[in-house]
Amino acid sequence: MIQNRNGARERAFLMSLDHKGQGLATVEEQMLELGELAKTAGLVVVGTEIQRRARPDPATFIGKGKVEELHERKHSPGFDLLVFNEELSPRQQRNLESRLDVKVIDRTELILDIFAQRARTKEGRLQVESAQLHHLLPRLQGGRDLSRLGGGVGTRGPGEQQLESDRRRIRHRIRDLDQEIKEIRKQRALRREGRRRVPFPVVAIVGYTNSGKSTLLNALTQAQVQIQDALFVTLDPTTRLVHLPDRHEVLMTDTVGFIQKLPTDLVAAFKATLEEVQEADILLHVLDATRFNGRDQMEAVHEILQDLGAMDKPKVLALNKVDRLRPEALITLLREDWSPYERVVAISALRKTGLGELGTAISETSPGDFVTVEVLLPYDQPARQAEFHARGKVEKIDYRADGVAIRGLLPRRLLPRFEPFTAAPPRDASVQ
Repeated sequence: MIQNRNGARERAFLMSLDHKGQGLATVEEQMLELGELAKTAGLVVVGTEIQRRARPDPATFIGKGKVEELHERKHSPGFDLLVFNEELSPRQQRNLESRLDVKVIDRTELILDIFAQRARTKEGRLQVESAQLHHLLPRLQGGRDLSRLGGGVGTRGPGEQQLESDRRRIRHRIRDLDQEIKEIRKQRALRREGRRRVPFPVVAIVGYTNSGKSTLLNALTQAQVQIQDALFVTLDPTTRLVHLPDRHEVLMTDTVGFIQKLPTDLVAAFKATLEEVQEADILLHVLDATRFNGRDQMEAVHEILQDLGAMDKPKVLALNKVDRLRPEALITLLREDWSPYERVVAISALRKTGLGELGTAISETSPGDFVTVEVLLPYDQPARQAEFHARGKVEKIDYRADGVAIRGLLPRRLLPRFEPFTAAPPRDASVQ
């Protein structure tokens, strides 16, 4: 939680700029989200403002007149932290802090602070610290800035005389972190390789933060992933085995939530985590159907998937929280064009409705190079029989004196397991 030097919750004023032809409605949506981020970080929001301006002021972002206005207003309603929706340059941030005599942070620094609070595993903490240090280095003014990482936003350190020493310490620490994160990526790669040897399709759950991804994984698997009505509750991926309605099985991974303007430092730092998305066979995009800006949130997810090179993967869209919609609103929603998704399913992860249809959609979307096989499985091979039912598609079954004869489709990568029991040569089948 962000606190001031006295340990009290900081009072924040939120500021944004309407420029670049974004439109007031878009900026207002972003400001609502910034307010949610501020509350998630533990701030008390005392006011918000959107300034219309042709372009940002190079020195203070908002211009001299607005700086003077904020200086007069900082005691009423009273704020000790100014939060900008846009990313500030180091120069702009320093100038604003000097002229207003309050702490100034931007959207990126606020998100980094939330990630620092949410990180639970060693991997998460390393990735967050790396992102913080990369963001801090060009803004470093001395011990005061370094204290942000240990004492929260708003604390002060020993002063300017340690500037060069601090920079060297940060660079050394970044190198150490990069090495540790590199080792984590190797470990993740080994775990993924192990999963490939157990041939389950991998489904990565993606979506905007607070869309219900963790609630869905809990509903499908009883995974007990932490859920909360807040942003970025889940940072560390959780993978569980899910049994689909048609007796197929998949590995399902819950990933970090996306957001508009996700800081590039975070994308880089969480590359090891986001590789789970890159390596998945299917993407399950969970979208909060109740959000008025749901399309904008969907586009934000698409942008990150594009950056990760994962946009071309098979995708299923789960329209979540439909229990909060009127029936006519849901009908209208389902009639919309939801390309490029193979299937669209309306669900309520909280009420556990629509999950059967979702499982069927995932199964039917599951990619795989299937081949037709005929096998004769002895009665003393019940595990192989169960595996064919779980991971293949049985077309015909015959219980004979010498065993169970099964004809159907199997993923090509499973053929070596069934080769000793093959009753007829496999034939290729174009099944998607």
